Amino acid sequence: MNFLRSSSALRLNTASIIKRGLASAPEAKPVNNKTFKIYRWSPDHPNEKPTLQEYKVDLNQCGPMVLDALIKIKNEQDPTLTFRRSCREGICGSCAMNIGGRNTLACLCRIDTNVSSETKIYPLPHMFVVKDLVPDLTHFYKQYKSIQPYLQRDTVPEDGKENLQSIADRKKLDGLYECILCACCSTSCPSYWWNQQEYLGPAVLMQAYRWLIDSRDQASGIRKEMLENSMSMYRCHTILNCTKTCPKGLNPGRAIAEIKKQLAFQ
Repeated sequence: MNFLRSSSALRLNTASIIKRGLASAPEAKPVNNKTFKIYRWSPDHPNEKPTLQEYKVDLNQCGPMVLDALIKIKNEQDPTLTFRRSCREGICGSCAMNIGGRNTLACLCRIDTNVSSETKIYPLPHMFVVKDLVPDLTHFYKQYKSIQPYLQRDTVPEDGKENLQSIADRKKLDGLYECILCACCSTSCPSYWWNQQEYLGPAVLMQAYRWLIDSRDQASGIRKEMLENSMSMYRCHTILNCTKTCPKGLNPGRAIAEIKKQLAFQ
């Protein structure tokens, strides 16, 4: 008899525990779908025009950045979607694209949580497209190479060690060396759209300035000669799209103005 009472009490106690657990369990969040329209084009079908393909992503099941949404779409909906990404920390510049009408990095761009509006994503503008969101940056890197972005010296330190630099001279490089060559600024520049073959563009010119003012470099004369023509630099009309769109908060427009000033007063 005692055994039956104990069993009955145990069943009642277990049922009450389960009931309390169910009552306290968090309710599942409702689906919060956000619409993304993404530029699609494949070289496998060169005669087909580019299209905007629509995808829906539940923001409750997705990270906060646009890159999170792109990765989720590729992993769960469409493995053929093509884009570049690497660091996910705004360091490598791989995921540069045009999001909502602005050039930026997908890993640093927060998703607009207003689900009533759609987000359109394109590759960087006015560039040849390799596939989908991947632009061809061959010419951009060729221009970067043309400015000889490395230290050039005629002499070496007497002790055979490193080239020393004062704290003040090192500080001059702040706001320049942080450039990650994502090409967001250059591809937002109308002058670069129109004269891309000859005009170097904001990103490359900012790096040219970075080497011009490096106190350790001894090739400033040659560097200035390379820029002293009507196309390499003087196509800049100070529209400042470059500065406005830079995802790292740098100021390429100021760097170009400083180069002009140096050439004018040399």
